[in-house]
Amino acid sequence: METLVPGPLSLAGHRLGAPQQAGALTMVPISGPAHPGFAPPRTALKLSRVVGYGQVELSNGADTGVAIVPLHIGYIQDAAQNHALCRSAFLAPGQKLLFEDACCVQESQGGYLTERDQWFFVLPAELRARALQLRGVHGYSKLWDDIADLNVRYGLPRRGHLEQILSRKRPVLTQFQSRLELQPGQVGALFFVAGRFAGLEIAPDPRYFAEMWTALVCFAYGVAAWNAEPDPAPPAAPFEAGGLPELRGALERDRAARLSQIGGWLADAPSGPVELQEEDRYIDLRLSTATGPHIAGQIVTDGDRTVYASLFAR
Repeated sequence: METLVPGPLSLAGHRLGAPQQAGALTMVPISGPAHPGFAPPRTALKLSRVVGYGQVELSNGADTGVAIVPLHIGYIQDAAQNHALCRSAFLAPGQKLLFEDACCVQESQGGYLTERDQWFFVLPAELRARALQLRGVHGYSKLWDDIADLNVRYGLPRRGHLEQILSRKRPVLTQFQSRLELQPGQVGALFFVAGRFAGLEIAPDPRYFAEMWTALVCFAYGVAAWNAEPDPAPPAAPFEAGGLPELRGALERDRAARLSQIGGWLADAPSGPVELQEEDRYIDLRLSTATGPHIAGQIVTDGDRTVYASLFAR
């Protein structure tokens, strides 16, 4: 993992767990130290109002704990325009923050915010590099062409409607949530799609990551995995074993081969220099944008410790 984290930033104490696979999507759980004092995103963060197209206000309703707004979080709400953010941010307890550089992800749908049926997602991996480029750029329609191109690639009508994927394909995408299992104490994950590195996600603590689980597995990485879903494979041949000890040995060899394969995927992940640009501060916390030829995203650090990271392949 250290090769994926730019510069001198540390993932000391973080460990990889046993990989899990669902079709084209492979998830490798990450355990590690929990950092106290952070408000979880689903419980604490709310989209409090949409001021106008491309202008949304989030609030941290927690009594204690700074909220790290997840990178590229978006909200679906009934009878209102759906938006996603191009950047992360800090919100102190009780604070409201207006994001004037949000992007509308629904080309034509009247109305603003209602309180019914509000749920959040993370932008699909295919859109994240472009969205990160557009942080600080005002213009609610700035992502419509990219969304329309993505829809065409998936055999859908060419419209700037992300809900064609997120809402209409939601029953398919949520299968990844049931086929992959969140582990106790998990604070992050490596994601691979069709054997290629897709993203690294690190949260401050297990509760934060658990509240991000569905948005990441089903939408941020599940969309690309759904598109890359392989043809059904023939049933695997049973292990040849004359007894329980031989069966255990065959299982161990199979697991070792799988770990070796994933190690090869990591070794094959493109590497190179990554530039860090500080964007925001909250007491000792630093929010930085990471940009390189092979990877991009945002990171929150406390000194040299990585508290939060959302890094994706470009």
